[in-house]
Amino acid sequence: MRRGWLGLLLALLVAAVLVFGSVATSLAAIPDDPDFDPVTRRFGRTRSITVEVYDRGNPGGSPPEDNAFTDFIKEGMLRDHNVRVTFVPIPRWTEVEVINARLAAGDAPDVAVTYSYPTIQTYANMGGVIDLAPYLEKYKDVLPNLWELLGDTNIYWNRDPNTGRVWAIEALLFQNKRINTFVREDWLKKLGLPEPRTLEEFENMLRAFRDNAELLLGPEMAHEMIPFSISQDVGWRADHLLMSFVPESLTDKEMFIYGFDDRHFLFPGYKEGVRKLNQWYHEGLIWPDFALYPPGDQTEDNNMKKGVVGAFIHNWDYPYRNGEDSIHVGLQRLVGPEAAFIAVEPFPNDAGIYRKFLSAPIDRKVFFPITNREPLASLLYLDWISKLENRRHLQIGWEGINHQVLPDGAVQLLQATGRYIMNSPQNIDYTLTINGLDLGDPEITAKSIALNYPGVDARYIERAYRITDNEARYGKNFQVGEIKAEEGMQTVLTQKRDNLLARAIVAPPDQFDRVWDEGFADYLRSGGQAIINERLQKYEAIYGE
Repeated sequence: MRRGWLGLLLALLVAAVLVFGSVATSLAAIPDDPDFDPVTRRFGRTRSITVEVYDRGNPGGSPPEDNAFTDFIKEGMLRDHNVRVTFVPIPRWTEVEVINARLAAGDAPDVAVTYSYPTIQTYANMGGVIDLAPYLEKYKDVLPNLWELLGDTNIYWNRDPNTGRVWAIEALLFQNKRINTFVREDWLKKLGLPEPRTLEEFENMLRAFRDNAELLLGPEMAHEMIPFSISQDVGWRADHLLMSFVPESLTDKEMFIYGFDDRHFLFPGYKEGVRKLNQWYHEGLIWPDFALYPPGDQTEDNNMKKGVVGAFIHNWDYPYRNGEDSIHVGLQRLVGPEAAFIAVEPFPNDAGIYRKFLSAPIDRKVFFPITNREPLASLLYLDWISKLENRRHLQIGWEGINHQVLPDGAVQLLQATGRYIMNSPQNIDYTLTINGLDLGDPEITAKSIALNYPGVDARYIERAYRITDNEARYGKNFQVGEIKAEEGMQTVLTQKRDNLLARAIVAPPDQFDRVWDEGFADYLRSGGQAIINERLQKYEAIYGE
């Protein structure tokens, strides 16, 4: 069934390329547009483009394609460049599948975005993506804000060292934060437990939560106790624990060769981290229903708000997001003002380092499908949203509605309603070229970050912000060209990884090794080993052994 579906998509893409193929043939020599004035940076005739925006399905949120912020962008682009913008909502949690389908059908947005570079590469190889390199070179002088924000590093991050092609530019990860481990601060106090600083202390804490369920939750709710909560996405949701089993001796070369999986699934030592989760599961320390709910489902969040979860690992600020609908506010509303999650560091590695593996300063990948008939207008869009005053407004909104300015210049967010609601933190779904608050002044930005969580004491944010990248190790950019073995493999390998992790965690302990080894071998046979081999060969061809 999957192959038939993919075959249909590929057939549709071939048809789209035949229809729009004239765009590709013009890339070698981009003609001047007499309708465009490079001094005013405006078109004489109104141009129209479509832009992707994630639909996160937020309860009570604003329509992602039609709100005060989309109006701000539309009005600004029409005023400054005479470009009409239409937003196209794409479901956040199935974005790869939906973008795949739209690319194949020839109706992808002109400005498209995804976290999956292999998806872009797959369609680029079939002629379905515009090579941005000649456009970036020709129009560099009329894109000052884009170049100032991203620089050569992010704009040329994906440049092929052999062909010079650029299929996508990388957004800037301005605050390179990732994950934190959270525990119930009030439960620690109630049980007289120290803040866990080792794996042993952490799992003893989980056992204490389990064994004192009646004290912590009361007799009627004790059966709902969840000492440690994870989800289907085990690789993300157990990251700090799993990475503590990775030896400190891991080299940059190994990080590149095995790092195509963004959950670090192939790193040495990973299996032993999963074995620990298997142990916890059979001790009754892990949410037994963790594998039943897909990304975006609110069941787990509701458990946290209800107050039955003792610890979890998630995005660095996860319990504090979404204002009045945050886990933090909901928990305090139901349980009391003393109830709160705090970030902790309990998982040192073999060298005693609380190592976090963080990405290079890149985020989403922005690209133009071959069906884009307005590449210059689309680049001007990226330039417009990269301008400091524009992205600043998108990140903090209107004073008195979305934020207030304090005497020291710090910006504090307010709880907005209706069309002024932000559906994503700092409106990252509109600031496609940057992820992370940037107010133009590092000191003001730092002060403001801690204040940008309505209803949350700043001390929780300051602590989480400090811990999440403490003793971090960052990814590096090795430009070795296309890894052909990765083409079309992300979805199938991601599914195999996630399924194996779930099966391995729930497997009887005496069957853990068999389940893991068989599943891991299947992952390698299904394309993982081919990717490893090609990455190794191309790395050594350019950088040596």
